[in-house]
Amino acid sequence: MPTKVNIQNLVRENVKRLKPYSSARDEYKATGTEMVFLDANENPYQTDVNRYPDPHQRNVKNELAKIKGIQPEQILLGNGSDEVLDLLFRAFCEPAKDNVITLPPTYGMYKVLSEINNIENREVLLSQDFEPQVSAILDKSDANSKLLFLCSPNNPTGNTFSEEKVEELLQKFNGLVIIDEAYIDFSGKESWLNRLQQYPNLVITQTLSKAYGMAGIRLGICCASEEIIEILKKIKPPYNVNQLTQQRALNRILDVDGVSIEVTDILKGREELFKVLLEVPYVEKIYPSDANFILVEVDNATARYDQLIEKGIVIRNRTTQPLCENTLRLTVGTTEENQKLIAALKSLN
Repeated sequence: MPTKVNIQNLVRENVKRLKPYSSARDEYKATGTEMVFLDANENPYQTDVNRYPDPHQRNVKNELAKIKGIQPEQILLGNGSDEVLDLLFRAFCEPAKDNVITLPPTYGMYKVLSEINNIENREVLLSQDFEPQVSAILDKSDANSKLLFLCSPNNPTGNTFSEEKVEELLQKFNGLVIIDEAYIDFSGKESWLNRLQQYPNLVITQTLSKAYGMAGIRLGICCASEEIIEILKKIKPPYNVNQLTQQRALNRILDVDGVSIEVTDILKGREELFKVLLEVPYVEKIYPSDANFILVEVDNATARYDQLIEKGIVIRNRTTQPLCENTLRLTVGTTEENQKLIAALKSLN
């Protein structure tokens, strides 16, 4: 059942009226001859970065589109996923009026961005098995609920949400449903990218920070209908993705075999770490994971975290998060790093 959400009804009125900034490189069409660029007040001497970057990141989008099985026009790139998420708030949420819905325990930046943008954040806890509570979410929403954030696979729990529950929310929530797929490359489940045509209110965010190993270049990916992407393009900074990021991203995206090998190694490491954790006496529960980390419940998370810090191992203590009392989140490292973690875990009294 396709959703009946009218995207234009969700857009802020000032954004509808906005005439986007037109950069120098938006105002001409190439003629096929070699162009002399005297339009943007740049230093003319070649440094490899003396020119402004492509404001539309065409080369990167074209290669990503091939991999993702969508059109380049369905992609928006940002300075990390945080910028992409912030653009969604600024395009669709009226400050001090609208609200968004988040499902703790989840990625903490959703809440931070709601506070930055003066948007009410309505929280609906996941169920005890870390699944969306559909009825409670719909009951919590109203005419001013513009965005619903689903992190799947979820951070910090590691699980992928039920397809049936996500589908019901796509059909019944009267706003945009944002599925954060930062960890999708480590999951055996399919991405929701192939459902973009079916659900016009579906937005998917991904990143090069995890499976692609490019956290340092800050490149976030937003995939949605062309209508939604055009709205976001109106408000994005003109040169939001710098040239060095575009170059490094393109090189990495084209290294399909290299990325695949690393993901396979991480998945093997995750499986080995899972088996070892079964033998650690103070580990009381190991949660299944579709991500590059494992959430474990221990006897005393804060004490165990401190002990590991003393041994030079940095993990994440998630005990303050809802439904996550006495839990630690362990990222899968290299074989050597995993062995150091395992040795440290086994050495603790």
